[in-house]
Amino acid sequence: MRRFVADMNPTLRGFILIAAVSAAIVALRAESALVQVSILLQILFAVAIAIFVYTFWRERRSEIELWPLRARTSLYGAAGLILADVGAYWYYRPSGPSALAFFLVLGICGFTMFRVWRDQHTYS
Repeated sequence: MRRFVADMNPTLRGFILIAAVSAAIVALRAESALVQVSILLQILFAVAIAIFVYTFWRERRSEIELWPLRARTSLYGAAGLILADVGAYWYYRPSGPSALAFFLVLGICGFTMFRVWRDQHTYS
């Protein structure tokens, strides 16, 4: 049996594992517990992202303070808009055109932050 599992296609093995876990959840009627775990994981994910962004900012804040006012305003404005965008997404759970707008705003803000960072690190 061990060789059969070892020789199995990894994608098929993953789907079988997902089906087994899903069947166990349905059989045990643990959907509400799964929703609670999902909410906790979303909160932990948001906290992990916040910690990463804070440590990234803290290590480079002295360098960012030397940038021109326009670059700093653009960087912090884009970061604030990303936070507002993610907060609105988690609160309203949009779909269709609203979800597309979420991803467009996220992409534009990310590109803005990238361009500001790159422009401040181009020494020509």
